[in-house]
Amino acid sequence: MTTLTPTQRFEGTKDYVATDDLKVAVNAAVLLRRPLLVKGEPGTGKTVLAHEIAKAVGAPLIEWNVKSTTKAQQGLYEYDAVARLRDGQLGDERVHDISNYIRRGKLWEAFTAPQLPVLLIDEIDKADIEFPNDLLQELDRMSFDVYETHERIEARERPIVVITSNNEKELPDAFLRRCFFHYIKFPDRETMQAIIDVHFPQIQKILVSKAMDIFYEVREVPGLKKKPSTSELLDWLKLLLNEDMPLDVLQNRDPAKAIPPLHGALLKNEQDVMLFEKLAFMARRQG
Repeated sequence: MTTLTPTQRFEGTKDYVATDDLKVAVNAAVLLRRPLLVKGEPGTGKTVLAHEIAKAVGAPLIEWNVKSTTKAQQGLYEYDAVARLRDGQLGDERVHDISNYIRRGKLWEAFTAPQLPVLLIDEIDKADIEFPNDLLQELDRMSFDVYETHERIEARERPIVVITSNNEKELPDAFLRRCFFHYIKFPDRETMQAIIDVHFPQIQKILVSKAMDIFYEVREVPGLKKKPSTSELLDWLKLLLNEDMPLDVLQNRDPAKAIPPLHGALLKNEQDVMLFEKLAFMARRQG
């Protein structure tokens, strides 16, 4: 099975800029075989991290995208009693074998995968507060019982588990104790420059510098409901390049007082757009 070893450490990939502290967190979690719990602002690359770890290790990625209605049991398995009842009414011979109606969940897939996988449990904080608690034993022991078939499913080897959270709700202490935790800080200018260089290797340095000036000043505006993220900056740069935006449009404006060009890539709700329109109006009156 392929996995990270002391001589094969996660160092980021050509498509993913990983800070030193993030590399340390990934390698520590892999060494300890603890789930890596990653928190941070939306758009800071938490989900992509799991993809890049799988790519670096050469492992398959199994994704479990958590929703508000997701139950922990779904990650183990589900018994489709309705389908069995219907087949029984139709005289289908399959009803005599209950295993035909057991639907494997993502943890089952990860535990029995022929090659050591990376299991992504994405946005765990979307689910009910009991969801993390309901997974405690399974993630700790790496095994569970299928009561309908009287079989025990055990992991051949602990998979690499990455759990993401947008910090929408607090996670239970008992769950946190079983994880290696890392908070992805919002990138500083140097790190952001490296991220932009990966996505736009030929972009003008002056354009990037002015765009980042505006971007970081937008993030600092008091009262902003949703600060633009890294992914939104990349979208904005792509639009600026596609629209062939003249550089003086970015240079000859006060980003703290006027709404940015193509602002729909950065500002994602009407309250923030109205805030910038008010700032622009006040600037014109003062002028």
